Amino acid sequence: MPLPSLGVPAGHGDLRWRKLAVFGRELHDLRGTTLFLDLDLVVVASLDEFFDLPGAFLIIRDDDLFRAKPLRKLNPGRDRFLHSVGNSSVFRFEIGQHVDILDAYLADPAGATAAYEISQQFQSAQLARRGLLQYWPKGWCVSFKNDCVPRGLKSYLADPAVPEGARIVVFAGTPKMGDVLAGGGHTWYRRIGKLGWLHQAWGA
Repeated sequence: MPLPSLGVPAGHGDLRWRKLAVFGRELHDLRGTTLFLDLDLVVVASLDEFFDLPGAFLIIRDDDLFRAKPLRKLNPGRDRFLHSVGNSSVFRFEIGQHVDILDAYLADPAGATAAYEISQQFQSAQLARRGLLQYWPKGWCVSFKNDCVPRGLKSYLADPAVPEGARIVVFAGTPKMGDVLAGGGHTWYRRIGKLGWLHQAWGA
């Protein structure tokens, strides 16, 4: 099923924010607890625990997918906010229970896109105001580039591997999954080696 329309007039909304439409009062004919997964990720273990963990809203902490950014600490307020942002590649919510997120965006789409770089920042700020922002345990959702591929020149000595305990591999940033599955994604400082596990998990 496609993502619903955001409900803004043509030219008044950023289509890159369309994911917020899942927070409407209805979502097709679905009901109840829902696990949202982006298309550019691969499931490598059971998803059962994603439904067992208590909480009204759970999401990846965006910083968990990336290496530390020391220069960000030059702006402590901005650093604190970005450390709180959830990466919306994988999140769990109750359909119809977070209508306020979509309503806040629809009330001022131009203001939202001016104040926040991407929709997951806006979404996280709205949830944090209500005390509902919770994160998956670190290591459940991992970055292909930063957690699976050996760092730097070590990538020439070992192939990418799934870290122990990982359940989902997310392709945040570059390389993208399509490029990697097609045999690309290499740079002079990062070799992408054999990926039998990825092809098997994706069914490619």
